[in-house]
Amino acid sequence: MKPLENIRVVSLGQYMSAPYCTMLLADMGAEVIKVERPGRGDPRRNIPPYPKTDEENPTGGGFMAYNRNKKSIVIDLRSEKGKEIYKKIVEKSDIVVENMRPGATDRLGIGYQELKKINPRIIYSAISGFGQLEGYRGPNTERPTFDIVVEAMSGIMAQVGFEDRAPQWTIYGLADLYSGLVAAYSTMLALFMREKTGEGQFVDTAMYDAMLSLNERMVMLHSFTGEMQPRGRLRHQGPRAAFKTEDGYVAVNVPDNVIWERLCKVIKREDLIADERTASGPKRAENDLFVREMIEEWLSDKKLDIVVDILNDNGVPAGPVKTAEDIFKDPQVEARKMLLEIEDPDYGKHIFAKTPMRLSGVDEVEKIPAPKLGEHTEEILLELLCMSQGEVENLIEEKIVSKKG
Repeated sequence: MKPLENIRVVSLGQYMSAPYCTMLLADMGAEVIKVERPGRGDPRRNIPPYPKTDEENPTGGGFMAYNRNKKSIVIDLRSEKGKEIYKKIVEKSDIVVENMRPGATDRLGIGYQELKKINPRIIYSAISGFGQLEGYRGPNTERPTFDIVVEAMSGIMAQVGFEDRAPQWTIYGLADLYSGLVAAYSTMLALFMREKTGEGQFVDTAMYDAMLSLNERMVMLHSFTGEMQPRGRLRHQGPRAAFKTEDGYVAVNVPDNVIWERLCKVIKREDLIADERTASGPKRAENDLFVREMIEEWLSDKKLDIVVDILNDNGVPAGPVKTAEDIFKDPQVEARKMLLEIEDPDYGKHIFAKTPMRLSGVDEVEKIPAPKLGEHTEEILLELLCMSQGEVENLIEEKIVSKKG
């Protein structure tokens, strides 16, 4: 059993944020109908890496990763017949998720104001760069964006990297995935609220808002001190870094004097507990190079795994800096079942990261591969909208819809 069984989601999502949001919902049992444009569908279908295959136009790995457990229907939403089909699907659904440019669905006549007329219970969840809810529209509302742009504008990039180099991005797609997670959570709140009111609502997720909220420490720090955190180091606590061992790097964070005292005892430098250069977080931050040299001197002849055990056994939380290869071999990852193997009928078996929700009463995630373009067009028209086979064939002939070739 899954918590979102019998909940139907219509997705106008493309690239990453909305597809990730709807994947979270699909993994929890929702029926997700992915509406794609004729011809190429979601642009992420055509972005590498590609599976090893002789197929001329294979599906990109990113699309396969974020679109498992979904159905695909191809509809020409520029046509009046296509819009009517879309509206009929929404009429029988609970949620719409989209990350089109603000105003795009309104111009097509399929925005929230139009859809709630035919389904007052619909929850319309829109992800955009800068938000679009009336009363909260800013000067950037109409702008399109990508993850690196909102990382930059939210102040995150200004803190990543080193002071003598250009600001750096974090990980590919962080803003998209976190915004997708925020949208999924907000959508669940709206669904819960609908149980009380019987009415749907508009859910507005701005990638910029999501990243600024994730960067809450920067806001707090500036409010308290008027300072901006410099790239690559802290001003008020430490050490906090990856330190070199004989065969790798260990990540250590010392947020207070309690952990610092434990670390000093481990590295046999109790003298540093009361040393004026290291007696407080700000002093340790100020003398970061000295602190690093002391720690790495102790680490220089020690194996990474041994160091991690010694530090954790002595109350200093620490962990190895791992690569993708390490993750695939990690017994903790295996125990948590965080890698999901999915077999695609055309491309074979591939491994993807599982979503992190764990509920004791919920079955394991399904392993249905990402759909082929238009794979479920006929099924949805015949079974959900109760069209005849002749009606469907006419729509295909008119190129209003298309199915898997």
